[in-house]
Amino acid sequence: MINKFFKINISIKNSFRFLIVSLLFLLQSCASKKNIIYFQNAKYSNLDAVIYEGVKIQPNDILNISVSALVPETAIPYNKQVINNGAITNIELLKLQGYLVSHSGAIVFPVLGGINVAGKTMEYVEKEIEDKLEKGGHLIKPIVSIRLLNAKVTVLGEVNRPGTFTFSEQNMTLTQALGLAGDLTINGKRKDVTLVREIDGERIVKVLDLTDPKVFNSPYYNIRPNDTIIVSPNTAKVKSAGLVGNAGTVLTVISLILTSIVLITNN
Repeated sequence: MINKFFKINISIKNSFRFLIVSLLFLLQSCASKKNIIYFQNAKYSNLDAVIYEGVKIQPNDILNISVSALVPETAIPYNKQVINNGAITNIELLKLQGYLVSHSGAIVFPVLGGINVAGKTMEYVEKEIEDKLEKGGHLIKPIVSIRLLNAKVTVLGEVNRPGTFTFSEQNMTLTQALGLAGDLTINGKRKDVTLVREIDGERIVKVLDLTDPKVFNSPYYNIRPNDTIIVSPNTAKVKSAGLVGNAGTVLTVISLILTSIVLITNN
């Protein structure tokens, strides 16, 4: 009788030890507030004024170029004819009317012919075309406006709507791009967001910490066309993809084991 009593006590003690270890494991898997909140203590941080660098034109870009002048009728030959002589509202139709930058980095502009635009900002090309039109005696006080029609950003990983998104804004920020993808999921690792960018044939990979307000000062906070953003999964998500499963599954298994031990020792 005494031996049986000691055996039950030992079994119960082992069960409680097992339960405590399991609870500690469960607590470790819980997400900390520091790992979830964006831009922590931003109001106490020294943030620089945002300096936006103009986007450089690349091969395969599609440009919308409009020309106006002091005498509007004189600018007609320098503008592509509008489809159906009406206003274009569909971005895909605008792309058909745009100037495709060739692999050599040039476009063919009416009257002026080939113009090398790759590696230059849109503001620079606007001024360059204006100078060619005015100094060449084509137009008086011309105004050139250029917009990029096929700007896109790809967002992958732990976001609610991964995919490739087009945008027509001149400026796009990292937070806006993540907003297009429906924000990070609760399993998205805010401290491990990778941005992949290609500039002049060089690929740049940068890891950003969205919990740190200093990311506002980063040159990678402003999105460039063709950027790719990858949000890594946190530890809980990685564990849930394994054989054991998530913390809830682990706790359920532990409860079944403890129940079995108690039933065995009571018999």
